[in-house]
Amino acid sequence: MKKVILINSTDYEKRVAILEDNNLVELQVVRPETDRMVGDIYKGVINTVLPGMQAAFVEIGMPKAAYLHSSDIGKVDVRDDSDEEFEEEAPAEIIRKKRREGIEKVLKKNQEILVQVIKEPISTKGPRVATEISIPGRFVVLVPDDNHIRISKRISNWTEKKRLRKALSPLRPEGFGLIARTEAEGQDEKEFRADIKRLLKLWSKLKKKADKLEAPVLIHKEAELTVSMIRDIFSDEVEKIIVDSREDYRKVVSFARQVAPHLKGRIEQHKSDQPLFDLYDLEPEIEKMLERKVWIKKGAYLIIDQTEAMVTIDVNSGRFVGKRDQEETIYRVNMEAAREAARQIRLRDIGGLIVCDFIDMYSRENRRKLYEEFKSCFRHDRAKRAINPVTDFGIVEMTRERVRPSHMHMLSEPCPYCSGAGRILSKETMATKVERWFIRARAAKKFDRFHLVVNPMLAEAMSDNGSSRIDQIMKRNHFQINLVRDTALRLQEFKIYNAATNEDVSDVYKA
Repeated sequence: MKKVILINSTDYEKRVAILEDNNLVELQVVRPETDRMVGDIYKGVINTVLPGMQAAFVEIGMPKAAYLHSSDIGKVDVRDDSDEEFEEEAPAEIIRKKRREGIEKVLKKNQEILVQVIKEPISTKGPRVATEISIPGRFVVLVPDDNHIRISKRISNWTEKKRLRKALSPLRPEGFGLIARTEAEGQDEKEFRADIKRLLKLWSKLKKKADKLEAPVLIHKEAELTVSMIRDIFSDEVEKIIVDSREDYRKVVSFARQVAPHLKGRIEQHKSDQPLFDLYDLEPEIEKMLERKVWIKKGAYLIIDQTEAMVTIDVNSGRFVGKRDQEETIYRVNMEAAREAARQIRLRDIGGLIVCDFIDMYSRENRRKLYEEFKSCFRHDRAKRAINPVTDFGIVEMTRERVRPSHMHMLSEPCPYCSGAGRILSKETMATKVERWFIRARAAKKFDRFHLVVNPMLAEAMSDNGSSRIDQIMKRNHFQINLVRDTALRLQEFKIYNAATNEDVSDVYKA
């Protein structure tokens, strides 16, 4: 598989695109106002402990307190500023395990604690944090206050897993755990030793900083987008990295020289006048990424709807009618849809609960093949996920790790007209609402002359020649109504003024 990484930078935005066989499969975007937080380490203060939710809120110096669930608590150094006394020389270390102490026995209000962001703020929620700190390197992850050696689940070869465990065991520092990353596959002891040495040096700096500063405070900022992408995915699989910024090019080369010197020659600086993403024709793909309808081959398409609770993907055969029997046609549409749905999920960075509604198939074997194909499309996905087999109704349920808002939420904002619902009230519905307002006004018997201000499209619908609703309202209620067209008003808005005083009475008789 041909893999290429493109890094595009401007004064207001930085984008990293990952291409697999010339297809855009992943896009990361960072803007100054939406800085990445995952991996940041804070010295925080426990604000509230909620035993009923088995969770706590931690003040880390942000507008919203961070959320800490009991399942995200590892070892905690229990020292706080409350009246309770703890032994200073040997602070108690409590390991939270399933069905052990409740969170209220582990954490106390005003307790200072080191936490790491594992999920960025999404919608109305603050960031989610964990107390188990992990510091990623090129080949291993250093986990303070741990004593285990773990291997990445993406390394499937049992012989290699055994070799890695054997190689890392004598290198594990006392009081630290190690996780072998996917990139560790095939690496020797020398690389691990250098990586661990770098990470221990970094942790020592962080610990000193944490002891010196008062909470709440940021202790460690995760590496910026370009550096973290190089650290996490720059491997022998990557054919080349192209960077269009001279500053980023130097940064990437410098970092690669430290962690992967043998790959330094694969980094190129884009010097053409043509924009980098235009060269690979990516801008149209990025534009389509925000569209609800996604066309597949031969006239089939997907409908992708994102809601607060879940994301639904509906498969439609559209104009694709096939040439053979119906089952074969449906099977081919579903297979194409599975590939495109998986690509869109990765590209849009969709997380949480995802439901894919494929076209019903009678054959169990075809459903099995569809499931295997859909699952295999995620083999290069870096996010954790779980996918259930296709049900009898053609539904595939899956969950995907959500660490930051999807691109739809990041690159767009709710429509000011529909508030994100995707639909607005029809002209007929709005005309009826106006009519009901005047019925209430007639019952009150306070006014009889009005200025009705509406959007021109609504005005046209209410004053059609021959059967004007305005004329009918005036005749029925014995009112005088002056219809005023205002382009500044939205279709679902109207204003009504008392013609005698020009007083706005719109809210007086609203339902």
